[in-house]
Amino acid sequence: MKTSSSRTTLESTQRKNPSMCQHQPPCPTAESNDREAARLMAHHPEQGWSLLCNGVLLFEDTGELLPDGQIIAPHRPLRSGQVMKAA
Repeated sequence: MKTSSSRTTLESTQRKNPSMCQHQPPCPTAESNDREAARLMAHHPEQGWSLLCNGVLLFEDTGELLPDGQIIAPHRPLRSGQVMKAA
């Protein structure tokens, strides 16, 4: 903590990301399994990416970049010949 005159500031190495989701009900967080269900904030199909309101960058190959920098590998659905049917 630094103190100078009448101002006090806290130093942190962790980046603070305020939630972009301002609607109700709120979208899933970037950490949740259903994070792709969040609303679109920006969509750029010509560049192959979309920004969701939870801060996730979603790429057209289904890969993702989370706000904390974590990379989620593409997870395309199985082709029709590889789909298993429930009994």
